[in-house]
Amino acid sequence: MRKINLLLILLNISVCSIAQDAKPLVQKSEETYKGIQSYAEMEMQVLRKDWSKTMTMKTWHDGSSKEQSLILITAPAKEKGAAFLKVGRDVWNWQPKIERVIKMPPSMMSDSWMGSDISNDDMVRESSMVNDYTHKIIKDTTIEGKACALVELIPLADAVVVWGKIHMYISKSDYLQLMVKFYDEDFYLVNTMSASDIGPLGGRNIPRTMTIVPADENEQKTILKYKTLDFNPTFKPNFFSVQNLKRMR
Repeated sequence: MRKINLLLILLNISVCSIAQDAKPLVQKSEETYKGIQSYAEMEMQVLRKDWSKTMTMKTWHDGSSKEQSLILITAPAKEKGAAFLKVGRDVWNWQPKIERVIKMPPSMMSDSWMGSDISNDDMVRESSMVNDYTHKIIKDTTIEGKACALVELIPLADAVVVWGKIHMYISKSDYLQLMVKFYDEDFYLVNTMSASDIGPLGGRNIPRTMTIVPADENEQKTILKYKTLDFNPTFKPNFFSVQNLKRMR
């Protein structure tokens, strides 16, 4: 009996240790991409069987006090000037054609962002990969020759999130999210994000291209490419505000 109890104790300690190690791993991987503050210029290609479109955008992020981000569409002309603002849990969308700001409810977070394979939540990150999920290392594996930990994220009971489960493949040496699989509330695979073109950007070695492929659509995908990245931007007071959102050009 004592041997069995000792085995159970050791097993519980092992499970707790895995859970504790998983959260810092996810947090470090998020910080590797976003930093505390960042500015980026990006290109997004939306590819479909019968059509495609290319968009460019500028993004700003500040997590020094509370999570704040701003995205400005710079091309094509049809979408140019549209902007998105996140402050804490609140998200707004500026639509220049009708000169109107719309506060986006949580129910819109699962919708497609600008017609892509990325959800509104994935783009503006209303939910937090670190704070809204539990984290568990499932196994060690290898992606593109890099040793990785497969971390499973399950949403907390009271968290308002889009995904029912996330599998994140994080490289052990440099905390890169080399692959992320997104599942719905019934644990069916919805999207797979694969990172590639790892190289210097903003003083760090990170993937400069992310490809998102839906599980049920073989002939479509969305490709995000970083063009520039700065981890030391400066922000004027009230930069992340609804008033400034309307003035972005």
